[in-house]
Amino acid sequence: MPVFVDTNIVVYAFGQDAAKVERAEAILEAQPTISVQVISEFLNVCRVKLGLDTATRHQLANELLAGCNVVALDSSVVARAMEIEEQAGVAYWDALIVAAALLSACDTLYSEDFQHGRVFEERLTVVNPFAS
Repeated sequence: MPVFVDTNIVVYAFGQDAAKVERAEAILEAQPTISVQVISEFLNVCRVKLGLDTATRHQLANELLAGCNVVALDSSVVARAMEIEEQAGVAYWDALIVAAALLSACDTLYSEDFQHGRVFEERLTVVNPFAS
C-alpha cells in the first residue's frame, strides 16, 4: 500500500538534524504520495522559516513533484476533510491531509502532527518516523 507524507516530514529532509534528514530523505526516496497542499506548505516554510530564494524553492518543489505521487485537492477531498474534522476532532488543515491520504488509498501517514499510532477510519495509521 502507498504511504502519504505530511509537510513536516518533507521539511526535515532539508533541516540541520542529520538523523532526521537521513530518515526523511529515505521516506522521500521511496516515492510516497503527497498532495498539492504539502507542496504549497513546503514552499511557504522554505520562504518564511528557511529563507530560501525563489529559484531554490522552486527547484526543490520541482524535485518533489518529480519524485512523489502528487494528488490534487478537489471538492471530494474538501468534503471528506470536513467530515473528518467533525468526526475525528482534528483541525481542518490536518483533516485535509488525512482526507487526501485516505482517498489515495494510503495505509500509512508519516507525520509528527498526530499521535503516533493513531488510526483513521480503521485503515490509515499515523507513523511518526522519528519516534523512538
